[in-house]
Amino acid sequence: MTPTRRLVLASLGVTGLAALPSGASAQAYPSHPIALLVPWAAGGSTDILARVVAHELAQTMGQPVVIENRTGASGNIGTAMVARAAPDGYTLLFNTMSVHTINQALFATMPFDGIKDFSPITLLAHVTNTMAVHPSIPASTVAEFIAYAKANPGKIAYATAGAGSNNHLCAALFQKMTGITMLHVPYRGGAPAVADTVAGQTQVIFTAGTQSLPHVKAGQLKLLAVTEESRSPFLPDVPTVAETVPGYEITVWYGAFGPAALPADIVARLNREISHALFLPEVKQRMADIAVEVRSSTPEELAARIRADAAKWGAIIKSLGIAPT
Repeated sequence: MTPTRRLVLASLGVTGLAALPSGASAQAYPSHPIALLVPWAAGGSTDILARVVAHELAQTMGQPVVIENRTGASGNIGTAMVARAAPDGYTLLFNTMSVHTINQALFATMPFDGIKDFSPITLLAHVTNTMAVHPSIPASTVAEFIAYAKANPGKIAYATAGAGSNNHLCAALFQKMTGITMLHVPYRGGAPAVADTVAGQTQVIFTAGTQSLPHVKAGQLKLLAVTEESRSPFLPDVPTVAETVPGYEITVWYGAFGPAALPADIVARLNREISHALFLPEVKQRMADIAVEVRSSTPEELAARIRADAAKWGAIIKSLGIAPT
């Protein structure tokens, strides 16, 4: 058994090789629990989406789907576990676009190839991505924030889920396009990054609405803009960053993956089951309530998107002067 499989079985009170019946590989898939890895902290937007879908998958596939949060190295640690797992459908991954399309341009040494070492299953969602600030910042618009930052170079700290995360690239691109200077404070996931921004330890964050909007509603953060090319259908009155900074655009998507060489029939089954779960009315509405627009795709469409975004972000990172570390 893989280490991941042992962890799943142990969490369910099942131990030893006897936990898997002889000839298990010949049984109909799935015949035992599935591990769904999330390489980000619990409570983050990827984790929220994974838990909603895992609950539905457990019902339709007839086996527990156990979430494992394996954080660190901008998503690389948990993602590498899936890359090394057996391609049998029992170790899956819900991940952000950054790990598969951005990290390769940011890290001199990678424990996996974000394209070649995975089997794309389906696109999961587009996540409304926001720019929010602590109430202590005397700005209510993007233009006012830029003016304040220029008057206080290096005094504003922005929080991220780690070097190379979506948060980091959003802020780095914003700095380059506006000519401001801010201090980067990386965390091990989106949830702790938001928590410290709410506490005022950092002052600005670019992050998914799943994480920022509850705090905006509570008056703990101020929402300035969204980062997509056009306004969010969930937040029609909130401007885009591009309305103030022409050409600025970052669209954040999440996808489902398995290890490379996952059998085609298992990929097809998972694509069908995950897509069904995403578009259940109650799931679709629950995600819409936190500004997540559920999506689906064929495995081939997701593969093409990864390749296109990897080329795009490689060029952007080079233009930002960010050298691999």
